[in-house]
Amino acid sequence: MILELKQVRKSFGKDQTYVEALKPVDFSIDKGKLVAIVGPSGSGKSTLLTIAGLLQGPTEGQVIVNGKDVSKFSEKERSKVRLNEIGFILQASNLVPFLKVKDQFKLLDKVKKDHMSKSELEKEIEQIGLSKVLNQFPNELSGGQRQRVAILKALYTNPSIILADEPTASLDGEKAIEVIKLLRDEVKTKDKAGIVVTHDHRLLDYFDEIYEMNDGQLTRK
Repeated sequence: MILELKQVRKSFGKDQTYVEALKPVDFSIDKGKLVAIVGPSGSGKSTLLTIAGLLQGPTEGQVIVNGKDVSKFSEKERSKVRLNEIGFILQASNLVPFLKVKDQFKLLDKVKKDHMSKSELEKEIEQIGLSKVLNQFPNELSGGQRQRVAILKALYTNPSIILADEPTASLDGEKAIEVIKLLRDEVKTKDKAGIVVTHDHRLLDYFDEIYEMNDGQLTRK
């Protein structure tokens, strides 16, 4: 398995302020799989995603990435795993405001190697409908365009695990389906694993497995 969570639990506060955000969760995903997590707001979906992405640690349990238990890693070690293995797509697009769209990708070249080839990037840019905005700055783009650039940035670094939190929230139906198809193609053709938190039930047919989160409890549908 490329990613495993074993009896992962997350709580905050104590006594009267104690909240169990995540009840003990067992979850695994292998290469070539695209998984959706649905559920109401505040149910623990984003908490699960940030733990899987090593942005925060569990209160209890193990997080295993490519066979390594990273739960006890130092922050420096976790950062290295995040850089090399994990691509994040968040609701708020993570674009550098003073860089044109085309330069967002050049910046990543300075941080990490083994990215998409130039021809692969050009193909994805065309497919996701960004060819005409490469010389524009983020504040000149629509919300949907910014989100598509952020998605492509996450895919550009060739992560083995893609974690997406409501990646289609600012997109219309047609563009939302295009984005999920793009994620699915990336997962299937390049042997990656993808986990997508979504409220958009129109997209669920494109996933291999669907999980539901309720009150911190994860169940497979």
